[in-house]
Amino acid sequence: MKQKLLSLFPVLYRLRIVQLRLKRHFLNLNPSITYAKHRVVHSLPYTCKKHQSLLRRKLGSSDPILQENKITNLRISVGRMDGIVIRPGETFSFWKLVGKTTSAKGYIEGLLLSQGGVKRGVGGGICQLGNLLFWMALHTPLQVVERHHHSFDPFPDDHRVLPFGSGASVFYNYIDLRIYNPTQHTFQFRLWLTDEHLKGSVHCDVLLPHAYHIEERNHRFLAKEGRNYRENEIWRKVIDKRTGNIAAEEQMIHNFSEVKYDLFNTS
Repeated sequence: MKQKLLSLFPVLYRLRIVQLRLKRHFLNLNPSITYAKHRVVHSLPYTCKKHQSLLRRKLGSSDPILQENKITNLRISVGRMDGIVIRPGETFSFWKLVGKTTSAKGYIEGLLLSQGGVKRGVGGGICQLGNLLFWMALHTPLQVVERHHHSFDPFPDDHRVLPFGSGASVFYNYIDLRIYNPTQHTFQFRLWLTDEHLKGSVHCDVLLPHAYHIEERNHRFLAKEGRNYRENEIWRKVIDKRTGNIAAEEQMIHNFSEVKYDLFNTS
C-alpha cells in the first residue's frame, strides 16, 4: 500500500527519498564501522577472481544513447574505486567511495530502474559496477552484509552470462552494497574499462585455501494472479583446493521477481 501511494504522489516519493538518505547519513556515523578508504596502485599478489561484463547489451526498447552515457558514468565511478583495499575488520561501501552522482562531477543521464519501471536519471547505469563487485565478492570469504536487488525483471536475457538475480542494485545512498572483511587478510578490488567490457578482479595478500563455485538452481517462470514471475536460487560451494572436496555449500540468494516483458515475444 505504501509503495502504491508513493508512486501515485511523486512529491511523497521525493520526500521519502530525502528521509531515507538522511537516515543513512546518521547511520554512517556509527563509530563501530570502519570503512575501507585506502587505495593502492599496485595489485595484491594473489588473484581470487576475475570477471567482465559487456558494456552494450540490447535492453528492450530503451534508447541506445543511454548505454553510451552509462559508460561515461561507469568510468567516473571506477576512477573513484579502483585499487580499494579492504583490510581486516573494514567494510567496503559502494556509496562511501563513489559519492553522490551529480552533473557537477561529470555524470550524465543514464538508465535507471525505479518504482517498477525504467527511467532516465543522472548517474544511471552504474548498477553494472555493483553487479560486478558483488559477483566477485561471492568468490571470496568476504561477507556481503548489505545487498539489494530489483523486485522486477525489466528486460529479456541478451548475452546474459551470470545467473538471473546475481547482481546488486545501488541507489544513492540508502541502497548500498556493503562488504565486510571478517578475515585476517587484506583484499583488493581492481576495476577498469575497455572498449567493450567493464572488467574487474579481486586480489588477496595470501593464497587462499578455498575456491568458490556459484551455480543457479530451480530456475522457472510462473504465472500468478494474472502476472508473470521469475524465480531461482543462487547457491555457493566452497571447495578445498588441496583435496577438491566440498567444504561447505549454502544458498546465497532466493529471487522472486515480476517479469515486465512479454515472455512470448522477446525478439
